[in-house]
Amino acid sequence: MSKATPAPDSVSRRTFFNGSAALAGAGGLALGAGGGMALTAATTPGPVSDVELVAAREALTYPFYGEHQGGIDTPPQDHLVFTAFDVTAATAVELQLVLAKWSAAMAEMTAGSPVGKVEPAREQAVPGDTGEATGTGPQGLTLTLGFGPSLFDDRFGLEKFKPADFAQLPAMAGESLDPAMTGGDLCIQACANDPQVAYHAVRNLARMARTAVKTKWTVLGFGRASAGPNQPTPRNLMGFKDGTRNVSGAGDFADHVWVGGEAKQPWMVGGSYLVARKIHMLIETWDEDPIGDQQSIFGRSKNEGAPLSGTKEHDVPDFHAVLAGAPSGQPAIAPNSHIALAAHENNNGTKILRRGYNFTDGLDAVGRLDAGLMFLSFQKNPEQFVELQRKLGSSDRLNEYIRHVGSAVFAVPGGLPAAGSYYGKEFFA
Repeated sequence: MSKATPAPDSVSRRTFFNGSAALAGAGGLALGAGGGMALTAATTPGPVSDVELVAAREALTYPFYGEHQGGIDTPPQDHLVFTAFDVTAATAVELQLVLAKWSAAMAEMTAGSPVGKVEPAREQAVPGDTGEATGTGPQGLTLTLGFGPSLFDDRFGLEKFKPADFAQLPAMAGESLDPAMTGGDLCIQACANDPQVAYHAVRNLARMARTAVKTKWTVLGFGRASAGPNQPTPRNLMGFKDGTRNVSGAGDFADHVWVGGEAKQPWMVGGSYLVARKIHMLIETWDEDPIGDQQSIFGRSKNEGAPLSGTKEHDVPDFHAVLAGAPSGQPAIAPNSHIALAAHENNNGTKILRRGYNFTDGLDAVGRLDAGLMFLSFQKNPEQFVELQRKLGSSDRLNEYIRHVGSAVFAVPGGLPAAGSYYGKEFFA
């Protein structure tokens, strides 16, 4: 896993500041691996003020260059802007320029730097950077780029670089896909602890490539719905904890997330495959469901998040446990509950890294809440997701309350080794 400055919510406030942030009044800031401001060790331990806590979150950076792209094994940040693009460029050279410019700009923005002059000297000059993130700091920004299957058609001569069996996701039960929110040649996943920083990043990438790409669909996530190592488990909009048994640890990432030596395409080594699914929740209907039924659907208690076979959130589910006092050996965790169908114990050990976010888009066409989960998962082979979703789509009781309305899959290349390199460089050698 790539090394990164730990997120403030991964340790206690005292531990974090005693071992990381040297803020303006306690030694200053140092340049990090990504070329931006990184937290350095404090020289004097002491009580932590709210001002210091805010300053630490603002200054937080993750390295841009390395074996893997950021935004995968990075502890999930608070906010998301996910955008899929279609390439409108007429030539491979135009696409090459977009990828080169984007890679350089991504390095700058994750370090907390603008991508050009916010206030040029000449009054008639157009600003190079739109400026809305000025003064905010990097805010733990990560930018993750992916290539859709459609990029490898005959437009740019990239067919020979397409990974084996890489294709659009097959049709699955429980879908009501909107073509306007499906697919894409490219994607950018921007995650940060400040929504404006994430928005600024995608806005400026789209702006600098507007003659060669067009935005196809986008989702703004306002709250993380997955947990990384040492993070408290957040809740989805149904009120249940989400991500309790998420992939964690170098072994799990190597086995289930990172593409390794098995890759037929060298550019995918150290990368992963991103599945993006916009899932609409029927909030009003769910809110009228009795608590006992809600808990049975998920297979967990609502407050604690414990499996119904246990008492604590992180108790290992016992899918053979019998419900106390129930007739005929009724299982404590229903076989068609969400956790029973998704558990790796019941899927030949298959795991995926979930990195989703809650979203809301106001009201839908009939006046209901348009809200739900922007499901994002990373896996070393898209088939891991497909196998799980086929099972969930056919049997999960949760399907009564959700609809998959957007969908895409992207090949996420490995990280860049150093400045001067760019994503997709191998395509144009």
